[in-house]
Amino acid sequence: MKFMKIVTVLLCAAWLTGCATAAAPTAGALFTDVQGPVNSNSGTATSKQGTACAKNFLGLLAQGDASIEAAKEDGGISEVTTVDHKTKSILGLYAQFCTVVYGD
Repeated sequence: MKFMKIVTVLLCAAWLTGCATAAAPTAGALFTDVQGPVNSNSGTATSKQGTACAKNFLGLLAQGDASIEAAKEDGGISEVTTVDHKTKSILGLYAQFCTVVYGD
């Protein structure tokens, strides 16, 4: 009986903490590694790329700056032509969302 109480408490605690997730066009329960488009202003070739990411651990801790401005700064880009995103998550323990910008 004591064992069942411990298991119940642990399951409730796990349920209340949530899971590490990130926005994605589609997501897998065990593993996600996808990318997708956000916006495109031009079909011209670009010479620079910048990336900015935010991370989530266990659904409890999140940190990072995945803004377009941070990605522009990373790539030294003044004019953005295309914005994409990349999402990765593993077992609900870790998730990462990255904004990728292309431009000149």
